[in-house]
Amino acid sequence: MKKKVLIAEDSIHMRMLLKDILLRNGYEVAGEAENGREAVRLYGELKPDIVTLDIAMPDMGGIAALKEIRGEHPEAVVVMASTMNQQTQVIEAIRAGAADFFIKPMQAERVIEALERAVK
Repeated sequence: MKKKVLIAEDSIHMRMLLKDILLRNGYEVAGEAENGREAVRLYGELKPDIVTLDIAMPDMGGIAALKEIRGEHPEAVVVMASTMNQQTQVIEAIRAGAADFFIKPMQAERVIEALERAVK
């Protein structure tokens, strides 16, 4: 059975790239969010197997969304997306319950590895 993924990313280009990577690797995209607040709402509605959260998003960033999602749904599996200069935020996200992370610009192999590790 395909794992359902909720993508939270403010860049439409990055969302399209990530969606393509997921679909080509046997995942189902359950939904897409442009910011953390929308991700929190959609998680409650869609109950995906995995959430990918961009660290830096408008309205509500990825770390705040992670804390809210995991606070309401401790079973949530969350993988963070970050840029190279966000190491401090990645560490904060892991401490807050993120299962793994990948670096942007995205490499398909690394994204899939992070998702596979997260669900084990």
